[in-house]
Amino acid sequence: MQSVHLDWLERAGIELALLRLDQVDALVSGNKWFKLAPYLKQAADLGLEGVMSLGGAHSNHLHALAAAGARFGFRTVGLLRGEEQDNPTVADLRQLGMQLHWLGYGGYRRRHEADFWKHWRERYPDLLPVGEGGGGLPGAQGCALLVAQIRGQLAGLGWSDYQQLWVACGTGTTLAGLVLGEDGAHPVVGALAVPPGHGVEEQVPELLTEAGVEASGYRLVDASRGGFARIDPELARFILDSEAESGVPLEPLYTGKLLLALRDEVAAGRIVRGSRIVAVHTGGLQGRRAMQERLQELAAQRE
Repeated sequence: MQSVHLDWLERAGIELALLRLDQVDALVSGNKWFKLAPYLKQAADLGLEGVMSLGGAHSNHLHALAAAGARFGFRTVGLLRGEEQDNPTVADLRQLGMQLHWLGYGGYRRRHEADFWKHWRERYPDLLPVGEGGGGLPGAQGCALLVAQIRGQLAGLGWSDYQQLWVACGTGTTLAGLVLGEDGAHPVVGALAVPPGHGVEEQVPELLTEAGVEASGYRLVDASRGGFARIDPELARFILDSEAESGVPLEPLYTGKLLLALRDEVAAGRIVRGSRIVAVHTGGLQGRRAMQERLQELAAQRE
């Protein structure tokens, strides 16, 4: 946990602490380990050789899975969105030993169909299929442990409590896990990295219901800026300025958008003076490598 000092927070009389999951591990970074660990145990308990999963060409989830496979000696297969390409993430996946299959865009859209995994299970019977981003109840239950980590570190900040817990949402799995961990103690705010209507609204209550708890204790705010991975000049400038002021590295898909959405909530007066807020830095910095030049170009447009 790290206190973050930014001018717009201090002017509003609000304190912010980041749970720095980007510092968990250099490769199995952010919230990905917490989502993956239950699946890796499940694969081991079933006597399987490894895991196969889905993601895009810059996927933090596939990157973490490949790194875990290389470190712990299990097979990994990645089913990727779009046509074959090269970028720093894909180069890492190959170097870490992940076998890649490019599904095209139409093939990737089939991932929610009931028979999607049938072919891949037949091809790789010794691998456990895991949904996009590590989604599902096991992944959410792994993320529930984060709340105990937060509570255990409050005293080090000089805090006795906090009023809200914020996290960026791609599939909603981490959000659902934090709601499980909080068990009603604090409201959880999910900052949507994907536009409204892209599944988080349905996924979170489904996961909570599957866990046997009431689908409440959270709310969603739109942080997507109009599209997943969409970066505009305001966001780019905000990220670079926030990094310079706080010293915390950010990325533009999740934590950068979360903090900008939080700033907008503060500016709109929806968070009262004196509030203490915890936000989860979900990592993903590896994906920024292919975006750095674009960030600089866009930020210059805002100046």
